[in-house]
Amino acid sequence: MPRPVIRQLDEGAINRIAAGEVVERPASAVKELVENAIDAGARRVEIDYADGGKTLIRVSDDGCGMTADDLPLALSRHATSKIDGSDLLDIHTFGFRGEALPSLGAVGRLKITSRVEGGDGVTLSVAGGRMEPIKPAALTKGTTVELRDLFYATPARLKFLRTDRAEAQAISDVIKRLAMAEPYVGFTLRDVSGGGEGRVVFRADPENGDMFDALHGRLANVLGKDFAENALAIDAERDGLTLTGYAALPTYSRGSAVAQYLFVNGRPVRDKLLVGALRGAYFDFLSRDRHPAACLFIDCDPHMVDVNVHPAKSEVRFREPALARGLIVSALRHALSTAGHRASTTVANATLGAMRPEPAPEQPRVYQMDRPSGGYSAPYRPAAESITQSYDWQAPERPVEAPGFAEMSMPSARMEQVAPQPETESLPLGAARAQVHENYIIAQTERGIVIVDQHAAHERLVYEKLKHQMAEHGVKAQALLIPEIIELSQNDAQMLLDMAEDLATLGLGIEPFGGNAIAVRETPAILGRVDAKTMIEDILDELADLGDSHTVKARIEAVLSRVACHGSIRSGRRMQAEEMNALLREMEATPHSGQCNHGRPTYVELKLSDIERLFGRT
Repeated sequence: MPRPVIRQLDEGAINRIAAGEVVERPASAVKELVENAIDAGARRVEIDYADGGKTLIRVSDDGCGMTADDLPLALSRHATSKIDGSDLLDIHTFGFRGEALPSLGAVGRLKITSRVEGGDGVTLSVAGGRMEPIKPAALTKGTTVELRDLFYATPARLKFLRTDRAEAQAISDVIKRLAMAEPYVGFTLRDVSGGGEGRVVFRADPENGDMFDALHGRLANVLGKDFAENALAIDAERDGLTLTGYAALPTYSRGSAVAQYLFVNGRPVRDKLLVGALRGAYFDFLSRDRHPAACLFIDCDPHMVDVNVHPAKSEVRFREPALARGLIVSALRHALSTAGHRASTTVANATLGAMRPEPAPEQPRVYQMDRPSGGYSAPYRPAAESITQSYDWQAPERPVEAPGFAEMSMPSARMEQVAPQPETESLPLGAARAQVHENYIIAQTERGIVIVDQHAAHERLVYEKLKHQMAEHGVKAQALLIPEIIELSQNDAQMLLDMAEDLATLGLGIEPFGGNAIAVRETPAILGRVDAKTMIEDILDELADLGDSHTVKARIEAVLSRVACHGSIRSGRRMQAEEMNALLREMEATPHSGQCNHGRPTYVELKLSDIERLFGRT
């Protein structure tokens, strides 16, 4: 076998290899070019593409521009104006590697036209790595980079591209991320497939005001008004790390992680550490199949983070990763606790949408002469009036119990004899007026009504009390007069006994009872009488779902959530007016009570104006 010979690759081959790392798809090229525009100080950036970016990508900006001497250097490998090479950690710009433009010129037909203020416009073209002479050009200001026929020089790469629609969607996602990172910069994205002026796919004008106002306005544009209305401002600092941005309420969650946007020193990143921290911050509030929505910015000294660990600069490494994770978790949990009982507005909107009456089938018109002439002589009386007269629920001076709705052919709804209390109606969750289906409390507020899921709400309240007790001095335990013996499988019994000390801090005392049986000797006092066997089975299910990927603290809190479910008001229990009002007041005073332990809303608020519009009264 002949000995392999080591040889130096030519410049074209080197650039094509680099392009394989830097330019994965058209969206990668758009990202590099737009980041260059922002680094050049642009305040407006226009992006045009055709056929998903495969045949044309054009990026125009109003930045500082380049001279005739700068253009050949810009197309040389590792030539950049953003660092001097002395300190690879002191990076304050998006780009710094000097690979994007020569890589694009190696795999496509690239043309750069630029003009500096007070200078002449110039243009330079390069195709497949071959550079043409510089020519004069007409341009007002800034730089226009035009990339045609991407990957024509490496046709094998074209086979790995997706459909035009998928590639266009990836370009749109890149622009939206950069638009969130730079709210003071205007962006216009057009699809010019087929020629002409094309169609505007996305537009974001430059925002004004302070950082939070500008970001809030930009997020309303990019992520929608619903996110902006249901997001909490985040502003925290710890040991040189600053966290700002917006995080949505738990009840505004998504079925996947598509609404999670993370930035480090203004750079969009997809970092597992940060995503895990975001997930951990919402661990108490969402089930495992729901994902939080957030747009968060971490800013720090460039020496505290290394951005040179990935060719596309989409990943970073923190010098102290635990510090970054702890900042995200603590800041988000603090913000969620200050939200109190607040739930997202989309809950009410979804409720109103579900209540829209279906269009009635068209009936044949009935004329006056066709109407029956007799058979009903009673005067018309509204339904509400008949209910009030047959069930005088607003008469508190009556000592006798008024007949419930069970006697009125409506077995699942009843109204309480509650004296009108205008002062309670002015409170956020209002005054209880009725209970329906033995699970939902109807409360009246000054501006509408509130519907509360009594089981979900009380489950959250019990959970928060248990967490508070455990943090203070451990959950108080109540000894059982007769220990309950529970037979389990060998694995389940061993799993519980391994966690016996942790379960004891939750007020649940267990010990081995021979074979595969365990004895439950104590249960959390706050729960009162509970079915110990069912609770143990639920705890085992929770531990099996979590697996070994969560910390001990997270596993304990998950078990605590299951335990709280056994001490909450059950669906089907009738509540008196005093109990219902007490539940409402406790919800108002308890953080996180707007959602149950699984992220579902505990109440829905309907404004009177929405209800009137629902019935066509506006």
